Order: sequence, then structure tokens, then C-alpha cells
Amino acid sequence: MQNKLPVAEWIAASARRTPHKAALRCNGQTLSYAALALRVEDAAAALAAAGVGRSACVAWLGRNSAEMLTMLFACARQGAMFMPQNWRMVPAEHRATLLECPPALLCVDTGFVAASADHCIAPLSTRCVSLGSVPAGWTAWDDFLAAAGHAARPGAPPDMQRPRGAPPGAQTLLLLCWTSGSTGRPKGVLLSHAAIEANADASVAMHALTPEDRVLTTLPLFHVGGLNILTTPALREGCTVTLHAKFDAAETLQAIESERITLTVLVPAQLEALLAHPRWASTDLSSLRCISTGSTLVPRRLIDVVHARGIPLIQVWGATETAPIAACLHADEAWAKAGTTGRAAAGCELRTVDALGLDTTPGACGEILVRSSCVMSGYWRAPAASAKALEGGWFHSGDIGHLDAEGFLTIDGRLSDMIISGGENISPAEIERVLLDSPDIAEAAVIGRPDARWGEAVVAVLVPRAGATLTHLQVLAFVEGRLARFKHPKHVLVVDTLPRTALGKIHKDAVRQLVAARIATPSATAEEQSA
Repeated sequence: MQNKLPVAEWIAASARRTPHKAALRCNGQTLSYAALALRVEDAAAALAAAGVGRSACVAWLGRNSAEMLTMLFACARQGAMFMPQNWRMVPAEHRATLLECPPALLCVDTGFVAASADHCIAPLSTRCVSLGSVPAGWTAWDDFLAAAGHAARPGAPPDMQRPRGAPPGAQTLLLLCWTSGSTGRPKGVLLSHAAIEANADASVAMHALTPEDRVLTTLPLFHVGGLNILTTPALREGCTVTLHAKFDAAETLQAIESERITLTVLVPAQLEALLAHPRWASTDLSSLRCISTGSTLVPRRLIDVVHARGIPLIQVWGATETAPIAACLHADEAWAKAGTTGRAAAGCELRTVDALGLDTTPGACGEILVRSSCVMSGYWRAPAASAKALEGGWFHSGDIGHLDAEGFLTIDGRLSDMIISGGENISPAEIERVLLDSPDIAEAAVIGRPDARWGEAVVAVLVPRAGATLTHLQVLAFVEGRLARFKHPKHVLVVDTLPRTALGKIHKDAVRQLVAARIATPSATAEEQSA
């Protein structure tokens, strides 16, 4: 049965049910649900005292922390909008997004304060709060909270809350998340309370989530994947969430074993790091009910290795614009439907359409469209882009995929990535999927490069496995019989690493720049470039 409580009530409701149960384990500290509820109360009161109310924006810059989640739920209580910042960005990039959406309040965690202050990333109208050292003109986090007094003494029952008005409406905006910017200028995605609630319903159904689950979060909370695939739904359901400030392979394996973690989300790059770690084979993973993955192409080789440990690897597909769960596998489907991203998530509808907007037949590729309460309200200050993305009441994802007769979705690439060579449409994802089956190839990115004869030529940028060597002829020999000749790479570039975004997605624009710099002329051979 779906939980109909509004986001603003999630933590208080969990605290009423199980006040003494561990809600968050983070940085060596354990917070009970009662303690977390009181922190949310204090933070919401501090926002009110600072004049941060409905429609105001609160920005957060810092690694994963209990304070970050506290502020998210405090914003939900106040009807304010929470805007997490990607801490991997440089100050100039932070300043650009903060100028695009000037926040009433900017909270900066330890490690980011000096650069933020030195580069003046916040607009003049923004009040800055520091969780570390306090620059001139800034406010310390503890002082910010103390200005409103305390909701109750530590250990007091969670129902000792300050009087407050009606909770924010379902369509009130709660999250503004910036897209990764892997293609073009980042856009601010607006997600309402209703979207976060619908996403939580989808997560509960996907994971068969119960209060007994112990969830590990290592993905950054500034992305909806880290925030909403498991973390916020788990707190709604009253689970215990272990939160790591950032991903570390050894610490992840240790946490799974010692804390008997039952559910976690790990993108393929993280899984690769775990598999390469000496402790992978010996770590006790028996507590895991499944591992969720997605955000980029998941090689079949990777799926098989995880399945060999007896752990279902369940894919999820979506976007920042879908909060993000739009399609997903369930644990009991993981083996039979390995390689697909599952069917439409609970509360979601999926379609694939051709260039004319007509539904494709099973097995035929088309753009993936989503209709659900979890879909964004629109893009920040971009009405034309919003209208285009949400045309006809469906979110137009820009992803290409196909549905089988049972409704299981397979991702085939991006509309913007499609290569047209000699009049043929070529999906880079299809070629990457084949290349990653090679025992000599660790990572692969395929792009199109302008070509005088063919219009575009297929270029494969590859990272070899340890001890392996790659040449153009070896790659051609491997794909022979696996791909049509017109899909064979015309150039092969061998590199040490591929540029990736914070969620492990290959940064295709950076790959294109790399190719442009390394492959100087159309006549240059692949073996010349990989020498």
C-alpha cells in the first residue's frame, strides 16, 4: 500500500513509529529518527526566523551529510526549494548556477568554504552559512540554528513540535537539480513535492522496500540518483540509511559486510572499482537482497560477474527530469531479463515513438516518452525548453530505446549521439555494448566524427584492460560478425581513462574534444593514433 504522507511529514511520521531506531549513520555518528526529526524541526524554525519561506531557494554545497538531508526536509516543511550544488564543479561554475537562481540562503560544508568565499560564488543578496570555518560576513551553522531556539530538548518525544500552518501543496516545488551538463549548458530541473512522493512509491515497489532494510548510499546527493533512488524513500519507510561522504571501494565493501546492508545503488563505474578491489571475492555480501544500477550503459560482463555472487543486479532508467525512476527491473526479473532496464515503474507510463511521433512496434527503436506524477514541473526560467520537453503531456527524454512484447525496455542511445554514416543511422550504444564484451576492453565510448566521404565516421575511444594491448585490426577482428560492416569503427583511439560526469556517465562532449585533438586529419589511421 502506498504511503500518502506528504514529504514534509516523512521524518516526523517515522519518528512517531520508531523514535529510537537508527535513521542515519554518517561520519561515525548515528542519529535516531527522534533526533533527526528534532534536527529537521530546528532547521525549519531557523529558516522561518531567517525569512526563508515558500518559494524561496536554499542552496547547499558539500559532500553527503546528515545536515544536508536535514536541510532538504526542513525546506519541505517550509515550502522552500532545495538546490544542491555539484561539489565537483569549480567556483566559476557554482557562481553561474547561483546567479541563474539566486538563493536566499547558501550553506557550504567544510572543505568548500575557503574557495566559495574567495571566489564570491554567492550573489550579494544571499546569506551564507558555513559548516566549517566562518569567513567575514558569513554565519556559523550552529549560530544559524540557535537563532530560532530549539524545538525540544534532546531525547524529547518527536511530537513536541512547533505550531505550524498547513503543509505545502503537492505541486509546490521542492528540488531544483542541475543536469550534469554533459551536452550543452546545464538546465535547472524543477521537481515538486508530488514528484518526490511518486518517485518514492516507485522505489518502494521496485525494491520491495520495508522498514527492516538497511540502505547504503555512496552516490552524491546532489544528483537525483543518489538522493531519490533509495535514500529519501528509505527514510520515508523508516529504514536505516548508512551515508558515506563519498564513494570509496574499500569502505563500501566494509560497510556492506559489517552493517549487513540489504540494498544499495552503485553505478557501473563504482561496480568496476569494487570488482577490481582485492576484497571483492572475500567480502561477505550475503545480506544484499539486490544492487540497483543505471545512469549509463551497463555491460553484460558486469551483470554476469555480480550475478555470479548470487546478487540480483537490477537496472533503473530515468533522468533528472523523472526524479529519476521511470523504468526498473525487479529482483525476480534480474536473471531472465538481464540487460534490460525493466518495465515502466509503478505509477509510470512508457512509450517509444518514431520521428513522426507515432508509437513504434515491439522491438523497433524510438524516442522514449514518460508520463507520470514523478515528471518534472519544467526547467528553471526556460519556458520554451519546458514546453518542448513536456509536449503532449509526456516527457520527451531524448533517449532512444525499444520495448519488447512484454514491455521490457532496452536503451539504445541518445538522439543527439546518433551517428549518420553513408545514410545509415548508427547507435553508439549498440557498438559500445559489443565492444565491452571484449575481454581486452575495460571502457568504451563511441562517437561520430565528420568525414568527407561518409558524412560521419565511427570512432571508438577505448581503455584497455590491465596487461592488454589494442590495435585497430584487433578491434575490427573482434566486431566482425557481431556488427554490420558500416558500424565498424573507422578509427580507434586508445586512452588511459575516459572523462566521466559525477554519476559515472561518459562525458561525450569531452570525448569529442579528445578525439578532435588526437585524430588530426581524416586520413589518420587508428593504429597511428593509438601508438
